[in-house]
Amino acid sequence: MDRETAQARLLDAAEELFYARGIRTVGMDDIRSASGVSLKRLYQVYPAKEHLVEAYLERRDARWRARLAEHVEQHEDPRRRILAVFDWLHLWFQEPGFRGCAWINAYGELGAVSEAVARQARRHKTAFRQYLGELVAAAGSPPELTASLFLIAEGAMVTAGIFGGAEPAEQARTAAAALLG
Repeated sequence: MDRETAQARLLDAAEELFYARGIRTVGMDDIRSASGVSLKRLYQVYPAKEHLVEAYLERRDARWRARLAEHVEQHEDPRRRILAVFDWLHLWFQEPGFRGCAWINAYGELGAVSEAVARQARRHKTAFRQYLGELVAAAGSPPELTASLFLIAEGAMVTAGIFGGAEPAEQARTAAAALLG
């Protein structure tokens, strides 16, 4: 099996298992079994679990932000694009197996002991906040609005992750609309 195929299989297995069960509870043997990649090949591609965790968070970040942008960019009105962020959160929260934000979860598990996980979580949250800032600027809204919208969205993610359901996204959208005036 070539490196690229092994890497894709390992990341697919890691994403499924880490997100569903948590990073600490999933061992490399679990990844090996789920991916069908030999343990020797696994360690050739990812010499340590932390490398696999970092790659998982990087790949998930790229996919998550691309899906969000694809949804938001369906709308032409700049104000509507901001609200579309919350509409997308609503859809995401309803996905089967939704367990909250992968970066918040990973940071909660390992942020205090893994600089790589902390860095990935900060990178993801910074990129999301910057994206919101771009939407706010395009709508001609005050830049200070970005911080409020970011906190509202993050609060919705945490609440949906803990309690389940999509209602937090609806509530966050209502708050965002009120802020937009």
